[in-house]
Amino acid sequence: MCIRDRLALTLASRRGVPPARPEGLGAAVAGTVPPGAATAVACTVVACCAAAGVLLGHGGAPRHALAAVAGLVAAQVMLRHCVRRFGGVTGDVFGAVEETAATAALLVLATG
Repeated sequence: MCIRDRLALTLASRRGVPPARPEGLGAAVAGTVPPGAATAVACTVVACCAAAGVLLGHGGAPRHALAAVAGLVAAQVMLRHCVRRFGGVTGDVFGAVEETAATAALLVLATG
């Protein structure tokens, strides 16, 4: 799991995202991250991905930054759907959000 994939979990844990049930992983972490901190971390991760693209030379900064942003957008779409459907987050929702972010980011990197 890459740091950009874990970022999706951080954003899914921000305040305003409710747990679906009072027990379980969703209830333990839902609403624990302040929105300002989540935004700051997201910007930092996108910048770090861009820097990694420059250092690695595999498509450069724009491609790696775009991969991080695509992962975040896809994860947010999945999160919004799950919150609407289940009323909040569960451990399985966190897993789905992470896998969605990873898949979207890898698709951007693979298609170049």
